[in-house]
Amino acid sequence: MRFQSLAAWLDWQAGLNPREIELGLDRIRQVWKALGPPPLDAIVLTVAGTNGKGSSVAFIEAILQAAGYRTACYTSPHLLHYNERIRVDQMPVDDQSIVGAFARIDAARGDLPLTYFEFGTLAALSIFAERELDAIVLEVGLGGRLDAVNLIDADVALITGIALDHQDWLGNDVEQIGAEKAGVMRGGRPAVFSGTDMPASIRHRADEIGALLRIAGENYRIDRRAESWDLLAGEWTRRALPIPGMRGRIQVDNAAGAIMALGCVAESLPIDQRAIRAGLLAARVPGRFEVRTGPPTWILDVAHNPQAAKGLSDMLGDMFTTGRRIAVCGMLDDKDAAGIARVLVNRFDAWYTIDLSARSRGVDAKALARRIQPELPGATVEAAEKIGTLLPKLAAQAEADDQIVVFGSFHTVGAAMEWLDNKDSNPKVN
Repeated sequence: MRFQSLAAWLDWQAGLNPREIELGLDRIRQVWKALGPPPLDAIVLTVAGTNGKGSSVAFIEAILQAAGYRTACYTSPHLLHYNERIRVDQMPVDDQSIVGAFARIDAARGDLPLTYFEFGTLAALSIFAERELDAIVLEVGLGGRLDAVNLIDADVALITGIALDHQDWLGNDVEQIGAEKAGVMRGGRPAVFSGTDMPASIRHRADEIGALLRIAGENYRIDRRAESWDLLAGEWTRRALPIPGMRGRIQVDNAAGAIMALGCVAESLPIDQRAIRAGLLAARVPGRFEVRTGPPTWILDVAHNPQAAKGLSDMLGDMFTTGRRIAVCGMLDDKDAAGIARVLVNRFDAWYTIDLSARSRGVDAKALARRIQPELPGATVEAAEKIGTLLPKLAAQAEADDQIVVFGSFHTVGAAMEWLDNKDSNPKVN
């Protein structure tokens, strides 16, 4: 075995392929074949989209668990620990299981320079193949058609909302991006689109291959009320569903898509109303408008594109405060920082940028401040550089009713989460 520890494996993988992102299925397909694993004897649900993937995965996982099924989930990226990416029955797998999978992959790959993400995907699939599972939920990392998880043919594909993101790899308009996301669909198998304003490219791809596509607003719709909602979908109609435990109006849309995806495989995985209700209330995703009570109140959100920022803005608008709102943001270089600032222009009393230049594709604090300042006329934007020194300073200066909102890259939110978790008084998570 090349390494004994998970940390050593991950450090080595980060430099194995000279490109951090290299889309394509040829390498991973060759290594998967060389591994010779047993077939994945479970229903596979693949989730693609720009925003809402993590929440949709969480709803599917929680509902299946409430129904008594054994589940596995592969998601990315992680916030604190790599093991968060590979879960069985909602629990991260242990280091040794991942290390063992990495060793098998290393032996099978020959001289193929797998990427960090390809190693992780193969490890997750290898681990899942060894377990007795009822359902496997795979979250696409980037795009869909050429993403590593698309190695596996999904029994049902769920595509969430489409927006501009990762244009360097996926294309410069939503039609091109939609076509890439649509690559997770399979001919003759069901697919669900749960977002709004579906790109025509998704319908075109479904028609081309004969996928059985169900579209929000066409094949099903949502009837909202103050304390409950109905999913109106013909024979799959579900009434008097509870408002999800995760915050945000968009979560009802994500929940509806998850229920529709599960409905597509109901013959293999029947689910009753009790399990759906329990799953909707139990599902959580760390770092998605995660509120920690203070004082002051901390809000953590991985919004890193304008569409996600709009969701963050709406949720902040629904959350009253008499104090100040302070923004702490850190971004990767390929993100539309100016577009995000435009969406959030009236939401904060002060802005602080942090330095991610030590991270791959990260932006330093001063450069990020220069990008967003023109979109924030009259606002104070301070390049604070180190999040580890900024957060204690803000906490010490804040009044009881203030809200400190940390958003942007997973690296930013993960660092804030780690600092909050290590404080002497651990805030409660809502």
